[in-house]
Amino acid sequence: MNNPGYDYKWIHFGFTVGLNTMDFGLQRPAGTTLFADVSRISPGFQVSIVSDLRLAEYYSLRFLPGITFGQRSLFFYQGDTILDASMEVESNFLDFPLLIKYKAKRVNNYRPYFIGGTSIRYDLAARKEYEEDSNVYIRLKPFDIYLEIGFGIDFYLQYFKFSPEIKLSAGIRNVLVDDPAQGFPQYVNSINKLNSFVVMLCFHFE
Repeated sequence: MNNPGYDYKWIHFGFTVGLNTMDFGLQRPAGTTLFADVSRISPGFQVSIVSDLRLAEYYSLRFLPGITFGQRSLFFYQGDTILDASMEVESNFLDFPLLIKYKAKRVNNYRPYFIGGTSIRYDLAARKEYEEDSNVYIRLKPFDIYLEIGFGIDFYLQYFKFSPEIKLSAGIRNVLVDDPAQGFPQYVNSINKLNSFVVMLCFHFE
């Protein structure tokens, strides 16, 4: 076994790099004939710092502050007709996840696990005003709270632990700014509620 005493450390650190895709959950008002949808997936990436506190043999508390970059392409439809080119809504999140990690029993040099918790995100790309030279007529609130769940496998190597992980983050707040752009009120008025979702593929080095 590589590093047999690794899991007995009460605290350890590392870093994370990963890829992500972002999506919106949209709720439309009744009677609207204009529909919004995210019909194209765009890749993004994230980096973070890992702090892991051992709570018990099978549990640990993890804090992974970092930054996440990504975007979503919003299309608006009138029936089957696309009204305009896509609106590229960018997000650059400051992430502050606090998660509980439940680990199965270690077998040789691998150990599967589940993870769950919450994350606070602040969107640095959220704009206070509409930009005149932009065709984006949707604005987002910068602050959101996410529920997170995922799973992965710890691989114990000779000098460090490598852990690929898949995680889903679901925002619980309505992040739509209810303030239509001047001359283009139909876009904001066609959305009643907007929730943010992020799917992440993470690679932890600890």
